[in-house]
Amino acid sequence: MILSDDRPNPLRDPQDRRLPRIAGPCVLVIFGVTGDLATKKLMPAVYDLANRGLLPPGFALVGFARRDWEDQDFAQIVHAAVKEHARTPFREEVWKQLSEGIRFVSGEIGDDESFSRLKSTIADLDEARGTGGNHAFYLSIPPSLFPTVVGQLRDHGFAEEQQGRWSRVVIEKPFGHDLASARELNQVVSSVFPSSSVFRIDHYLGKETVQNMMALRFANQLFEPVWNNNYVDHVQITMAEDIGIGGRAGYFDGIGIARDVIQNHLLQLLALTAMEEPTSFDARQLRAEKQKILAAVRPPKRMDLHTARGRYVGGWQGGEKVVGYLEEKGIPADTKTETYAAIRVDIDNRRWAGVPFYLRTGKRLARRVTEIALGFKRAPHLPFTATDTEELGYNALVLRIQPDEGVTLRFGAKVPGTQMEIREVNMDFAYGGSFTESSPEAYERLILDVLLGDPPLFPQHEEVELSWQILDPILDFWAASDERPSDYDAGSWGPRSADEMIARDGFTWRRP
Repeated sequence: MILSDDRPNPLRDPQDRRLPRIAGPCVLVIFGVTGDLATKKLMPAVYDLANRGLLPPGFALVGFARRDWEDQDFAQIVHAAVKEHARTPFREEVWKQLSEGIRFVSGEIGDDESFSRLKSTIADLDEARGTGGNHAFYLSIPPSLFPTVVGQLRDHGFAEEQQGRWSRVVIEKPFGHDLASARELNQVVSSVFPSSSVFRIDHYLGKETVQNMMALRFANQLFEPVWNNNYVDHVQITMAEDIGIGGRAGYFDGIGIARDVIQNHLLQLLALTAMEEPTSFDARQLRAEKQKILAAVRPPKRMDLHTARGRYVGGWQGGEKVVGYLEEKGIPADTKTETYAAIRVDIDNRRWAGVPFYLRTGKRLARRVTEIALGFKRAPHLPFTATDTEELGYNALVLRIQPDEGVTLRFGAKVPGTQMEIREVNMDFAYGGSFTESSPEAYERLILDVLLGDPPLFPQHEEVELSWQILDPILDFWAASDERPSDYDAGSWGPRSADEMIARDGFTWRRP
């Protein structure tokens, strides 16, 4: 059938949402491919993209690490990781096509000969797989090694711009450990790659509910009119983990939960929650609105009253006896590193003036949950007796980011019966119960965006630096203090100091 010229043709319309966005031919190189992130997240995400038909036949995956492996050894590692951690069912025909483009390069990141072998391997793949000279380099390595790898990529010609080809670098957080180091890191990376080719991964921005937050706010007239200080009295942003540090003592100690989570994840969620409506969802427009918010955020005026930090001690969690942070393997006895952090910040603009934003995160807490909760002001007049509403709390809109993605609206309703009695009830929307297709993992979305060169979900260096400007004064205050983090029991919701912090403003923490 021939379509008339004035009729939309889905086969040629790039805006047709029925057509999936499929990456073009390219090579994805993962440095640090033997680590947990690559094994549990990156390689399974690559397979899931292939399984969903979003990677082309001309796709290749190269692992770079110190192990003395051959290509087939690495393929077996990928196979095992996919079998254990992939979201989608394993299909032999998908794996066969993917495995044909899998290669491994053994070497040290500071060794020129190793990068010469990498260049030769990629050149062979460009020829054999038709990848067209398009290369993405994923730095799943400690930030201290970024300058070395970026320098090697420059010296071996991987960062050279050529017509019709692209070269991109993907950086995992943390982006520095303070403002000065973040700026230094940015100078190193930007001296080699243009800003449009640098993708800073924040996997929380790839989660479905974070995307849905923009739909909830800007596609509905229902919520935006009350999304301001006329109706909202405070906002709580929580990222709680029920696990300890595991085997990450070498990484975590000296960094702490505030640097690890608040500087990136929670401040990005704050920016998306508080930003003004962008003129479009173009990357530049989104970044401009997020940057305005981050520039307007003010750290606490009284650090002693509006910050709290803690450290878990041994106890019982989930029916299992667990050790405290100081008993974890590799943790020095005199450490001041926190495993829990809570802060209050304010936003100096017309929409949010007077509304405190509370950010908290911690390990070994009561349950694993990430959510954004907007608490609304009480009605100015309640024509009920005190006993009618004694079980009525405050109205709230809760965006659940993980693990059970969805939205909860909490409000008061009358209890059935002859008496007037009002209690809190919840109205729930759950992704799992409303859509037949399961949500993709965050890394699926983000890796695909890297390969497509689509940057809306990736923070630029300006956002990173603004975030450090917010957090640095808090870290400096803690570093200058003689007090150590307050103890809290594993399986609890954190230290008493955090409860006291929010209680000073007349609020209580949510217990999700």
